[in-house]
Amino acid sequence: MNPHTDSCLGDGVSLDHLAVVMPAYNEAAGITGFLREVHASLVPLARRLEIIVVDDRSTDATADVLRALDGELPGLSVVTADVNRGHGPTALTAYRAGLERHPDLILHVDGDGQFDGSDLARVVSAAVATGADVVHGVRVGRTDPWFRRTLTACVGVLIALAAGRRIPDVNTPLRSYRPSVLEVLIAAVPPDAQVPHVHFSLAEVRRGYDVRYVRVRSQPRRGGDEQGTMWGIETQRAPLLPPKRLREFTRTAVIELWRVSLRPGR
Repeated sequence: MNPHTDSCLGDGVSLDHLAVVMPAYNEAAGITGFLREVHASLVPLARRLEIIVVDDRSTDATADVLRALDGELPGLSVVTADVNRGHGPTALTAYRAGLERHPDLILHVDGDGQFDGSDLARVVSAAVATGADVVHGVRVGRTDPWFRRTLTACVGVLIALAAGRRIPDVNTPLRSYRPSVLEVLIAAVPPDAQVPHVHFSLAEVRRGYDVRYVRVRSQPRRGGDEQGTMWGIETQRAPLLPPKRLREFTRTAVIELWRVSLRPGR
């Protein structure tokens, strides 16, 4: 961690307008409780709170579950993708939807509920108290399979070499942005980017943005399936080897990182 980690977390901060953007895919089992927790944790911090969920064309009952919340959580809106595009493009769609609301701050978190609502509040509080351009929630205690943690570590090494320093948890999905900063970052990546947060983390350093890091607890995915929904894993037990879809994704992501962010002159 750098000296900016976990500093100036301030209590009782508030914003005029906070937008939470949340990509989701096949999260019917856990997203209701997570959204209620997110709302309860963040509503004290903003005069106006919006939560925008982008459903990446889920094949389970996620859409029905989200419709059932209509009217229960003020400020909740749902965007349904035309086709399934994967996490990266869906996250970018969610960011753009948040920017369209013209908030003071945008907070991104995945819909799988791997964070406590209180830690989301700590990230927002850090952004307001420090005035930082970006705040990353750095995960501790991750329970992901070994190959996912190894992949994150390897990507972290590549980005550290390009950035000239280590960036904690380079692909964390919990992060806040000042809208003006986010607009610049989004403009620099293709709309179908598979790993936009990795590109963002490197660009933040290269552009000299004020980035703060807050330790947050990582917990198993809510809803009972700890392995996630995007890798074609059919069992609750962690596989011994990376599933085929993850291997294919890794190859695609490495090529994308080279072309967009790592190639000399980028």
